[in-house]
Amino acid sequence: MRLGLCCAFKTEDIRFRTTTERYLGQLSPAQREDKLRALAAHNAHALQAAIAYYARQGIGCFRMTSQILPLKTHPRLGYDTSLLGEEIVALFRAAGRLARRRKIRTTFHPDQFVVLSSPKDRVVSNALAEIEYQAEVAEWIGADVINVHEGGGYDDKRKALKRLVDNVAHLSPRARARLTIENDDRVYTPTDLLPVCTRLSIPLVYDVHHHRCNGDDLDEARATHLAVRTWNREPLFHISSPREGWGGSNPRSHADEVDIEDLPTCWDELDCTVEVEAKAKEQALLELKRALESRREETAKRVEGPACLPSSERPHPPDAGSSRADLEGKCTDAS
Repeated sequence: MRLGLCCAFKTEDIRFRTTTERYLGQLSPAQREDKLRALAAHNAHALQAAIAYYARQGIGCFRMTSQILPLKTHPRLGYDTSLLGEEIVALFRAAGRLARRRKIRTTFHPDQFVVLSSPKDRVVSNALAEIEYQAEVAEWIGADVINVHEGGGYDDKRKALKRLVDNVAHLSPRARARLTIENDDRVYTPTDLLPVCTRLSIPLVYDVHHHRCNGDDLDEARATHLAVRTWNREPLFHISSPREGWGGSNPRSHADEVDIEDLPTCWDELDCTVEVEAKAKEQALLELKRALESRREETAKRVEGPACLPSSERPHPPDAGSSRADLEGKCTDAS
């Protein structure tokens, strides 16, 4: 199991910079381009620093911020990546090479406004544009996941899922090869999404916290087993704990830390990636890592219990040294 950090740091002096529509809109076109290039270059260097930090700390995955290229798809201020120039793109490619050498997996998780099942054409168009932008950067750095929430039910989940299926067809091969979908905490359960995953050969990112908030007839071990079967590469899961505990008024909100008791024991022996969604960021991840190591030591002293999958069916991690072409081949084999 490799643990992953999401988007930002709590205490480490590594920051990804962004800007606002208001500020950027006040600049002249030339000033705007200079500002965007400076932000992108800074973020590429920050990514390299972040990957070096993960390697030192034994962190195996990093989820990129959607604003790694600030306001890239903004309806008025958006821009083509040709604006950046070859030198800045080369910085991102260097970060990707470093990640592969250090065996760090990289992923993307577009913002909540990215909804491929919306009945509104404009929402879908914006969603497709955002996914395509992230797919371009993912290609630079070798990221193999662009994970989206299915979105709202719009009073008819069956029709919404049909729109999702139809709209996925509009994605480019590089975006389609990296697309995954995730069960959410209000509308779509694993049972709702697994048939879509099978039909489209799209992996399911199983979020166990969401499943606990929005359950179905699957237990966690069975949901894990079925989610793993949708992957043609290392499966990705999400973990978090409720801020007020499971007896609180809103179990959906995320806590600063992750309680080791909330991490399914059937994940312990899987070759998988687990992104830690906690407010304390790297502090929470490192604490969970220590707790997991302690749990493994305790487990080793006892008779081994049943795992989520028999060893013959457990997936193996992708080769971190693979080229982007190799990665895309692995992603598209099941398409």
